[in-house]
Formats: sequence, C-alpha cells, structure tokens
Amino acid sequence: MSIGIIGSGAIGSAFARALANAGIEATIANSRGPESLKDLVDELSPSIRAGTAAEAASADMVLVAVNWKKLPDALANLPAWRDRIVIDANNPIEAPLFEPVDLGGRASSEVFAKLVPGARVVKSFNHLQARLLSSDPKAEGGRRVLFYSGDDTAAKAEVGALIERLGFFGLDLGPLATGARLVQFPGGPLPVHNLVKFG
Repeated sequence: MSIGIIGSGAIGSAFARALANAGIEATIANSRGPESLKDLVDELSPSIRAGTAAEAASADMVLVAVNWKKLPDALANLPAWRDRIVIDANNPIEAPLFEPVDLGGRASSEVFAKLVPGARVVKSFNHLQARLLSSDPKAEGGRRVLFYSGDDTAAKAEVGALIERLGFFGLDLGPLATGARLVQFPGGPLPVHNLVKFG
C-alpha cells in the first residue's frame, strides 16, 4: 500500500520519520514544493521522497497534517479520492497562538471529511506530541499507544495495521462521531498524554 503525506510541519515530518524508522516508503508534499523538502528527504532517504501535493494525494493511504486555516487550500484541486484512506491528523487550532477554532459544536473530523469527499476518513496521529510520534515507541518498556477512529471498518483495519507495523499499540476508539472527539485538541480528554501499553 502506497503512502502519501500532505503537510511537512511538526506532525507530518514526525510521521515521515516514524515511517522511515520502520523502513516504510512514502511521498511527502507541502505548499512550497518538493525542493523545499530537500533537507528532510536527505535525512530520511531512501524511504521518504518529496513530491507534489497531487502525487502525495494519489497514494492508497494519505495522512493530512496542515495548519487548520490552510486546509481548504491544501486539499483543493487534488485527484478524486475514490474510496482511498485519508488519515485526519489535524487539530482545530490557530497557530502560533494555539487558539481553538469555533466549529459550531461539530467535531473537527466532521469538518475535515467534507474537504475530502469520497475518502474513507480515519482520525489518528494527531494526539501525540511530534517528538513522541517520531521517537522509539517502545522507549518506556511497553508500547506507546496511538488512538484511531473511523466509520469504515476496513479503512480502520489498514490504519491499525500500519500503527502496529510502526511499533505502536493501536487502540480503536470506534466511529468518528465519538472517537474523534476524544482525541480532538483542544477539547478532548486524550491528547498529549503519553500512554503506554504493557504486557
């Protein structure tokens, strides 16, 4: 299964490092173009290559981690999603002040899903600090927990398998309506906690 990454900020880069640590190939893209990613790609090659947003979005599984206000532009004019898996790793905050965005009571994944029509959305990789996401998931003697949620069982299974392959312990929180709210930052009770599964 091919993997794409849209967004090269803290979470996008940390996800790329986690993939590279496991020897998993992916294409990463940002709004500034492939040349701007030279240093990151030099660090993470041969697993990670730079591409355009359209190239990253054409993968079987695509992680999106973009500043909230830039999401509509980042996801515009991309290939049709056609049932491909899109991982929502975004948080509804305004950088750099980390002020919450008013979503009118909706979960952020509900808003995000409308930006990727036809995709099978799974919420994950947004709740850990970037340094924990890219570091050894077994550092504390167990396996660091990564939550995921979604409405498509097969898509969740694929993301859960990737989480396991990266060395984390995946914990399914159920459908987006409930699970995504639990890991949403700000507001959810689970973000930022470094939880470890023992045994």
